[in-house]
Amino acid sequence: MTIAEEKLESPEQGRGGVGAYLAANLREYGLLFALIAIMAFFQIVTDGTLLRPINVTNLLLQNSYIVIMALGMLIVIVAGHIDLSVGSVMGFVGALAAVMVVNLGYSIGVTMIASIAVGALIGGAQGYWIAYWKIPSFIVTLAGMLVFRGLSLWLLAGQSVGPFPREFQIIATGFVPDLLPGGAALAELIDVRNLNVLALCTGIVAAVWVVWSGLKQRNRNKSYGIEDEPRAFFVARIAVISLTLVFILYKLSTFRGLPNVLITMGVLTVIYAFLTERTVLGRRIYALGGNEKAAKLSGIKTERLTFLAFVNMGILAAIAGLVFAARLNTATPKAGFALELDVIAAVFIGGASMSGGVGKIVGAVVGAFLMGVLNNGMSIMGIGIDYQQMIKGLVLLAAVIFDVYNKQKG
Repeated sequence: MTIAEEKLESPEQGRGGVGAYLAANLREYGLLFALIAIMAFFQIVTDGTLLRPINVTNLLLQNSYIVIMALGMLIVIVAGHIDLSVGSVMGFVGALAAVMVVNLGYSIGVTMIASIAVGALIGGAQGYWIAYWKIPSFIVTLAGMLVFRGLSLWLLAGQSVGPFPREFQIIATGFVPDLLPGGAALAELIDVRNLNVLALCTGIVAAVWVVWSGLKQRNRNKSYGIEDEPRAFFVARIAVISLTLVFILYKLSTFRGLPNVLITMGVLTVIYAFLTERTVLGRRIYALGGNEKAAKLSGIKTERLTFLAFVNMGILAAIAGLVFAARLNTATPKAGFALELDVIAAVFIGGASMSGGVGKIVGAVVGAFLMGVLNNGMSIMGIGIDYQQMIKGLVLLAAVIFDVYNKQKG
């Protein structure tokens, strides 16, 4: 069922004011408010350390590979499956890249193309057994997790391989140069040490785009007679998102500007959000996860769609592997260990349903950053890894309980 159909079936949502709308859409918007509340909490208890420019940049770098894999994991979970092998595949691809660049001397371009192709082949191999042989994805990807963990150990001979050349490192640690003039004058005007004008302008443009796209969607819903959110809530939501974007990009502009991985994450997020929300393929993925038999009877090639979902997951795991290896500047046999749990947790916390058919790309991204802020904030506070793991587990459990409660309530 599409979002438009859900709203058509519940016209009373728009008539009960902000409170009624929030109650009906708590799952969709509660996550954003939760992220803001958690950031505000840690900003206070860490005496402002959380939102310092250098820490904001580190948050983006530390969570980049989680966000990239969460995009693919959302597709897999929405389609009604799960992939436990993404951490191992990420580590294996990073190991492959290290061997090709450091040990064998291949160029960066050839290595990246080969690594992504290997990721696609891995995803296709797993997707084949799941889609056409109907073997449960849990079993296939659990086997894949063990296989590629072992292959990483074999490929690296149990030792770390590195360092990478500078040209490879900039994939994860590089920054976009400031191509716009006036940085020194603006920095002096607002009394900061330095200012990256490109990063600041990117935040402003992104905020304007959020306002424009929100108004466009609202007008489109109105023209189709679809009940939309109350005006006050719409204005508040758009204002919060826009101001947050400008604030974060301003923080980045006063440090080193736009990280390369932010551009990668931003482009991928926009592409996958468009794919899932605006295309026939996206609607078919949701239909597949909602009811596979009904989707097959309606003419959807469910096997091929499932196969492609895992190919896509393999490609994104490979990209994440390149980013992870470039950030660490080395490939280790334990790279990616247990990261699949963080990815899956991010998607479920972001609003995806464990039964499939429900979830949004933006929710997965916000869920990933929520987990990242929790990790970062607790680390700054000096909370031990034991308590961090317990708190993250409780947050995940709460998200799943909330999903089950909403289904029973509906």
